[in-house]
Amino acid sequence: MAVDLYYVKELVGNEGMPGAPMLHLACVVNSSTGVVNGQAQVTQAIAPPNGEIDIPNMTGQIRHLGLGQDSMIVSLSGKYLVSFPPPAIGSYLADFNSVLNLDPKWHGTGSFTYGEKTIDDVPAEPEE
Repeated sequence: MAVDLYYVKELVGNEGMPGAPMLHLACVVNSSTGVVNGQAQVTQAIAPPNGEIDIPNMTGQIRHLGLGQDSMIVSLSGKYLVSFPPPAIGSYLADFNSVLNLDPKWHGTGSFTYGEKTIDDVPAEPEE
C-alpha cells in the first residue's frame, strides 16, 4: 500500500489589512486518506502576549465535492493553551476550528474560529 504524503503551507486571512488576524497553516496531507496533520498559528498586530497564538497539534480531513470543477473542503481542529493574565494563576485549553473551500492548488476562501473570535470568508492562498 503506497502512502502519498505532501506538505502544505497556507495563509488564510486579509493580508495587508492592518490588524487583521492571519492564520498560518503548516500541514502534512495523506492524499490516500485525506487526513491532515500539522500545526497552525494565528497572528495579529496587537499588544503582547495576544499577538501570536500557537496551535501545536492540529488535525483534519479533506473531502472532495465532486461537482463540476474539482474543489475540496478542508476541515481542521485543534486546541491551544491560554494563560490567565497576572495576578491570576492558571491556564485552560481553548478550541480552534477552520473550514477551507479550496481548488486543487489550494487557492480559495476560508473561515476560522479561535476562542470566541470568528473570522469568516477570507482569502486562502498557499504560503511560500
